[in-house]
Amino acid sequence: MHWSKPLRLHLGVLIVASLLCTSMPIIWMAFSHGREAAVSAGVQQMREMSLRLIEGYRNTLQGGTEAVALAATLPQITSPPPQDLQAKQDFFLEVLRSLPDATSIYAGYPDGSYLQVINAARRDVRQTLAAPDGTAFAIRTIARPQSADAISTLGFLDSRARLIEERNVENGSFDPRQRPWYQSVIREGAAVSVGPYVTGTLKVPTLTVAAPMKENGKVVVGINIHLRTIGRLLDAQGISPRARAYLMDDADNLVAHSDPTIMAKLLDIWSRSDGPVDTKAGNLDTSLETVARLRRDPAFASGGLARLQFDGENYLVQIAPVDVSGLFKGNVAAIVVPLEDLVAQANRLLVHNLLIAAALLVAGVAASVLLSRMVSRSLNRLAEEARRIGDLDITQKPVSHSWITEINTLAGALAASRRAIGQFALYVPREVVRRIVNPGGGAFVKAKRQDLTVLFTDIRDFTTISEQHSPEEVVDILSAYFELLNTIAERHGGTVVQYLGDSIFVMWNAPVQDPLHAEHGCRCALAMKEAIDDLNDANRKDGRPELFTRFGLHSGPAVVGSFGAISRQQYTAMGDTINVASRLEGLNKDYQTSILVSAAVRDAVTNRFDLRPLGMVHLKGRAEQVGIWELTGEKSDQSIDVQQQARTS
Repeated sequence: MHWSKPLRLHLGVLIVASLLCTSMPIIWMAFSHGREAAVSAGVQQMREMSLRLIEGYRNTLQGGTEAVALAATLPQITSPPPQDLQAKQDFFLEVLRSLPDATSIYAGYPDGSYLQVINAARRDVRQTLAAPDGTAFAIRTIARPQSADAISTLGFLDSRARLIEERNVENGSFDPRQRPWYQSVIREGAAVSVGPYVTGTLKVPTLTVAAPMKENGKVVVGINIHLRTIGRLLDAQGISPRARAYLMDDADNLVAHSDPTIMAKLLDIWSRSDGPVDTKAGNLDTSLETVARLRRDPAFASGGLARLQFDGENYLVQIAPVDVSGLFKGNVAAIVVPLEDLVAQANRLLVHNLLIAAALLVAGVAASVLLSRMVSRSLNRLAEEARRIGDLDITQKPVSHSWITEINTLAGALAASRRAIGQFALYVPREVVRRIVNPGGGAFVKAKRQDLTVLFTDIRDFTTISEQHSPEEVVDILSAYFELLNTIAERHGGTVVQYLGDSIFVMWNAPVQDPLHAEHGCRCALAMKEAIDDLNDANRKDGRPELFTRFGLHSGPAVVGSFGAISRQQYTAMGDTINVASRLEGLNKDYQTSILVSAAVRDAVTNRFDLRPLGMVHLKGRAEQVGIWELTGEKSDQSIDVQQQARTS
């Protein structure tokens, strides 16, 4: 008797012993000394990510500032609309394409004229403007407002700047000269930042960068950025799930916040106000008051990190100014992160990395040295045996033995695979192979006489279809078709014996006994026809040919088993029953039918299926006439009960 133990026992004993002796002291020391390093790493990560966040916000404002500065130098912007209207629109559209975070860009004129191009990518913007489907940009134009031929329109463009719709709109009380951005520029005589305030067209809180034209200081160009966009740019979730970021103005008012809930409250406050508002209330964010005091400290006002406590928890706070090209002076961005989040994340990462390092070290050194000697010889023998099987060398070989139970099991499985492949080489149908490889499957191989139900199918005019399509397309069409029919045949207990070109040969009651084989064959034929009809619907939509299929069903005795040469055999059925089923399939062409069954099938299933008699016919190669019926459908349970009651009475 050979001694062996499972591989998991060998590995378990060796690895656990090695880990206990070597890794535990090292891991504990590394964890103890690395905790403070983990905190420092977390702080550094927070610093880097927060600076990137603030830089992204600055870049957005910088892009708007540069766009306004460029617009202020263009001569075509100086003249009021409708002069150079197309040139103005083209430039404003190009600005919005390059600055997707901008809400709109516009120009106001001293005579009250106005031109605004709006980015309508946001759903709420389209809803506010009642824009038609496909709108990407909206253009508001007010031209010659003081004259009889005044123009006031709102146009909608698609993504390619093609006009979708244009509406005439009333100017109402809108006058660009009364807007905060226009008045601020006229008062300062230079580029200004304005906001938050509520815009005149979209009625949403916004920040604005505006500047006077170089050639005419009374013409003002501005660009808007929605406060909601500012809140999205301040998203701090990459630092920590509980991290938050917000923007404060020089009066310590909250301008934008990364928390969507707080941002919604803030937008509501600004939207309901006609002028400046006080958003310093602590109910929006409990850290506002603390950060407002901290920003006055020079040590932290320019990006320094502070550890503070509020709400009973320690936080890291970073404050950074966000003024751009002299605009938005006094505005600061604050990043507030719970310290525990950074420490916990760093600790988890440290523990995870140490465990992986220890496991890899132990497994790579100890296991490779100690186990390779134990298993290499047996595995080499198994590899050679697997190679022989891959070459179809199915001659019997002695099973090698190892101290490891799993290797012995694998060797036995390879020997069984060798025998199974030898049997598989003789058979094709999947249903047959499954039974051949089972113990006792040899009795199944011998041919014997038994009753069968046989189904033959054929595709009408398939030769024409083959001529009209490439071989690759034909293979693709047939593959989908055969997969569909094969699945239905298996679902109804049938065995697909053979594929004959575009035809299928299916039988019931072999190799598995089926007392209702005729009934299952009829039901399978109906299911195939229905599935092919659905397939043809899809083929019509895809421009593929329709596959009109004919079916022939017959029940009777046949010889079933393995036939062929000694070295290559096929599991099939032979006899007159097979020929009759094949001939019935061909008769569909003469009778313009889809499913024909014989008298034998009709006698077996007449109470369960609707059958239309077609009379007696001569089949090729047969002296006697055969009665045929068209199978049209399955009877309902109610009609079956009525027939049974009629026979009883």
